Amino acid sequence: MGNDETPVTGVEDMKYDDRGLIPAIVQEESTGQVLMLAYMNRESLSKTLETGRTWFYSRSRQELWPKGETSGHVQRVKRVFYDCDADTLLVQVEQVGVACHTGEMSCFYREFQLDCGGPGE
Repeated sequence: MGNDETPVTGVEDMKYDDRGLIPAIVQEESTGQVLMLAYMNRESLSKTLETGRTWFYSRSRQELWPKGETSGHVQRVKRVFYDCDADTLLVQVEQVGVACHTGEMSCFYREFQLDCGGPGE
């Protein structure tokens, strides 16, 4: 199966939403654990690639923010992937400290209970 999509050669080629944002899934490189989901715009993605630390766009504050700016819990970027549609990022990092503002390692620490009794049933 061939790929006739135009190749992504830079930050400008990504497919941002109507607000100029793209979701970024952040994953601990060493364990594969998903740490958080945040949003980037062109500027924060560029800063992330240039500095080797994660930068995001705060939808509530409408401003750029470097992860760990106040907490010291920074993310050192190891690799950045984009998906087949060029509209989502996967950022593999070395997490220093915890990723979640609640003090949890991952923002995904809560789980729904399945009504069916278990996975795949």
